[in-house]
Amino acid sequence: MLVEKNKNYTIIIKDIGTNGEGIGAYEGFTIFVPNSVTGDEVEVRIIKVNKKFAVGKIIKIKNFSDIRIPQKCNFATQCGGCQFQHVKYEYQLEWKQNKVKNALYRIGGVQADINPIIGMTDPFYYRNKAQYPIQKINDEIQIGFYANKSHNIINIDKCIIQNEINEDIIAIVREFIIKYDISIYSEKNHSGLIRHLVIRSGYYNKNIMVCLVINGDNLPHQDKFIEMLRKVTQITSIILNFNKNKTNVILSDNFNTIFGADTIQDNIGELTFNLSPISFFQVNPIQTKILYDIVEEYADLKGNETIVDLYCGIGTITLTLAKKAGKVYGIEVVDQAIKDAQQNALQNNIDNVEFITGKAEEINFEAHPDIVVLDPPRKGCELSLIKTLLTMLPPKIIYISCDPATLARDISYLKENYSIEKVQPVDMFPHTNHVETVCLLSRKDPQNCFSS
Repeated sequence: MLVEKNKNYTIIIKDIGTNGEGIGAYEGFTIFVPNSVTGDEVEVRIIKVNKKFAVGKIIKIKNFSDIRIPQKCNFATQCGGCQFQHVKYEYQLEWKQNKVKNALYRIGGVQADINPIIGMTDPFYYRNKAQYPIQKINDEIQIGFYANKSHNIINIDKCIIQNEINEDIIAIVREFIIKYDISIYSEKNHSGLIRHLVIRSGYYNKNIMVCLVINGDNLPHQDKFIEMLRKVTQITSIILNFNKNKTNVILSDNFNTIFGADTIQDNIGELTFNLSPISFFQVNPIQTKILYDIVEEYADLKGNETIVDLYCGIGTITLTLAKKAGKVYGIEVVDQAIKDAQQNALQNNIDNVEFITGKAEEINFEAHPDIVVLDPPRKGCELSLIKTLLTMLPPKIIYISCDPATLARDISYLKENYSIEKVQPVDMFPHTNHVETVCLLSRKDPQNCFSS
């Protein structure tokens, strides 16, 4: 073995991997180094070795890369949330552009012209939702985020990608727990009360929801909890979630609103949406408007089209497209999301939509849509859905993806029958290794579709 565990080696980082880790080599043997960047010369200690590669931890940066910058967050190298705070933003964008290009070529087997990625002018404090696990370690209350690949909580009082007002709310919750000696949930023993703090904010409407997840049926001193939180005047909703399950799932389906409304509201363009604690809503409101404008552009609606929006959530894309389409169907497996979508359609005075509860891959499409919109979870589309699409052969597919690898995989199944017309990466998640992509696929000539 060329390298040995617990020994130190000096290497130069030559590239950045798919997950944001630096890649170097010692005498030709690959070493992955988190928190490094192309051009760094680093001394690393090997913490893991297998036959094909090793993983190293930075002991010392001997020479700094030209694209390395000081991190704004004190927890960046500990917390699992950001992978790129030490990298100049313009290089983050370049890396994400290449991530999309490489995935389409290596996994999808296609060479596509990719539009330049759309980044943010001010890539900080952009998130509108945060989920903070809470633990008690050595009699100290930890409220923050999990360390990378761990269930150990990094105690965070400030995060440069979350809404700044979250800092005040965390401080109040911490003060409440200490003042009234409220027990903290232990995952190991399934005992204690407080599990998670969820904060959701409306970017345009400026209202805030606080949801406290508890392992019980009531919150002691609930009236004081409300009183303390109301010092933050933007809070319009305080909710308890009762989660007594032995699970890593944060929220159960049992909620009780103890102050204000059951939902908050926020806008995408001219549309207003109600948001509950479980609503799926893009976390970067500034980039979401840009993303949806691209979807509208790719749809190129004339006014009489039939559209099927799969994985529709609370209807954000469905309703955005309905403004200019003939009829839009929204499909979503979560029943509550469909109810929310119906309410969102009602309050926006949109009546040319129909929302259906069901799995996207199990829907029997009797209609022949002109456009199918795909916005699947990170794992991409089920193969059964791809087969359904290849049976339907809609003239146009608009695929919105949060993982270039699964986007490329799904395109590899579709490419015999569809041409890639446009690809637009959007940086929805600055300082992380994630990138959103909108892809326009157009059906090839039907005679050619079945000849290959």
